[in-house]
Amino acid sequence: MTRATLVTTMLYDEIDDPGELTPEELRAQYVEELAEMVASVGVDEVAMQTELDRETVASLADGDSPEITLEDAAAVLATGEDAPSKDAILLEVRDHLLMGMTTGVLDVDTLASDIDSDLGPKAIQQKIEGRAPMTLEEYALVHHYIAERNDR
Repeated sequence: MTRATLVTTMLYDEIDDPGELTPEELRAQYVEELAEMVASVGVDEVAMQTELDRETVASLADGDSPEITLEDAAAVLATGEDAPSKDAILLEVRDHLLMGMTTGVLDVDTLASDIDSDLGPKAIQQKIEGRAPMTLEEYALVHHYIAERNDR
């Protein structure tokens, strides 16, 4: 697998059995992957290429779990050598969520009622479609629920 393919799929395919993890464990794995990317590219370079401040990027490099969005995560991943663009990564991640919802016969009303969040159906739909920012924590909740539902 090329590094570009790994970058594109790490937010969903590279994690074994996401439905068997907790959303917190899933988010921790995303942060671990982001930390590895920052370590390979460098804190200053990632900060320069993204809209993230240096403090947030350094926090990721240290393995901390700062509050970042899915868009921020994609921007970090896009800094890798031969990596697809941030937009390409986001499109693939969102497509994966929508395909998972189709496979699991899920709608946003079900997601809103079953995940541990205050998000309503409209907010979830906007976040999945990219019309509103989605935090990495929210993404972990949604990704986990869809994977868990599809594992049944």
